[in-house]
Amino acid sequence: MLDAVIAAVRAVAQQEIIPRYLRVTRQRKTDGSLITEADLATQEALSRELRKICPGAVVGEEMTEQDQIDQWLAGDAGLWCMDPIDGTSNFVNGLPYFAVSVALMRQGRSILGVVYNPVADEMFYAEQGSGAYLNGEKLPIKEHVPLLRSAMANVDLKRLSAKLAAGVCTERPFSSQRNYGSCALEWCYTAAGRFDLSLHGGQKLWDYAAGCLILEEAGGHMCGFEQDDFWAEPLWQRPVIAALDQGLFLQWRDWVRAHR
Repeated sequence: MLDAVIAAVRAVAQQEIIPRYLRVTRQRKTDGSLITEADLATQEALSRELRKICPGAVVGEEMTEQDQIDQWLAGDAGLWCMDPIDGTSNFVNGLPYFAVSVALMRQGRSILGVVYNPVADEMFYAEQGSGAYLNGEKLPIKEHVPLLRSAMANVDLKRLSAKLAAGVCTERPFSSQRNYGSCALEWCYTAAGRFDLSLHGGQKLWDYAAGCLILEEAGGHMCGFEQDDFWAEPLWQRPVIAALDQGLFLQWRDWVRAHR
């Protein structure tokens, strides 16, 4: 099944996304976020192809909120969760940091995840219990474990509380901070060892469904602001504290919670 999903994601990205890259017009959704015809065409094509692989419910970012809820409730035994273009703002502005994200979920947890950056041709993927990979190479790619103060951190500041954001900026417990605007790729970069730490104030289901499995299968660790069990946090908007190395993760978790 994993090979079939990888093939479907790559084919849809090449057919629906790449021809529209740098050529697409944007619109605003009611929540202010961007949407393009590429998002809609990709979601439609992926929904069709994924149901051929495993029939079932599909939750996509570009559905209405009620449709998302209805599909979720109908898909406990098997559910596809997708973000057709994670990083739409990057996509429409010509920044080559966006991805297709697809997860197969059962009983509320991800069992298969695929994240594909079509510009870089980087395919991250994992199956539960089988490890995580980038283009056939087992993750993590590098396993250097720095001290917290010398770590590279991915932090989305705009979704943090004012207190926590101020603490991150003024105390800066790490060496350097980045945020490139694609949650799915940020999970995968942490799994690969490109980021040492990750912090986000609230990701949607389709933001974390594939990436969290890839990090977990790479040996990484994650939790929320309140719960050590990441999966116990609220389904539709879930905060993320994550790191590849366990010791570094514990230091990072404790620092974040102490500064909330």
